[in-house]
Amino acid sequence: VQLQASGGGLVQPGGSLRLSCEASGFTSEDYVIGWFRQAPRNGREGVSCIRSDGITWYEDSVKGRFTISRDNSRKTVYLQMGSLKPEDTAVYYCNAWNMNNDYWGQGTLVTVSS
Repeated sequence: VQLQASGGGLVQPGGSLRLSCEASGFTSEDYVIGWFRQAPRNGREGVSCIRSDGITWYEDSVKGRFTISRDNSRKTVYLQMGSLKPEDTAVYYCNAWNMNNDYWGQGTLVTVSS
């Protein structure tokens, strides 16, 4: 079982990044897949998630700026991040869960700075 997160990096305020989370070793279509983030000195917080039927949820601070999508044929979930702010700086983690299992990927670092 693996969740491979990628796409992090350094971006200037107002810029964009797209994170990817590729699942392998399990039937990802049976899972809600989401993104969490953890900034220095903060706890881990939910950012966005998407069900297999396409229903989505966003944390208030990212609504209108981030868009989550999934491609079940590629077993991949994307997080398109726009209008990035310094407070979006964090390690972003991919998570897949259902009633029976809860899987985490390694984090990918997003740094928003001029």
